[in-house]
Amino acid sequence: MVYYSVTLDTTFSALSDPTRRAIVSQLAAGEASITALASPFNMSLPAVTKHIRVLEQAGLLTRKKKGRVQYCRLNAEPLRDAAQWLAFYQQFWDAKLDALANFLEEDPK
Repeated sequence: MVYYSVTLDTTFSALSDPTRRAIVSQLAAGEASITALASPFNMSLPAVTKHIRVLEQAGLLTRKKKGRVQYCRLNAEPLRDAAQWLAFYQQFWDAKLDALANFLEEDPK
């Protein structure tokens, strides 16, 4: 059985923005400074920092400070939870669509 979690809502909400998804993709390659994360985007550093804050609140990344530079690291656990939730429904719909295909193949009309 799949559980309902407010954490899932927060994860999907955080991932609903293309900029935040791009940041997550960058962090999949490894730890990066906020400045490095901001460089591909045509927006101000404070705007990127707001996106990072949303990802941090969703538990998708952690920040740590080394000297004067802040580094971000991906936390994949919320992504695993979301993937598990999606996998349950993928299985559900695959079974339903297979049953429909079998029914249509068996119907002589």
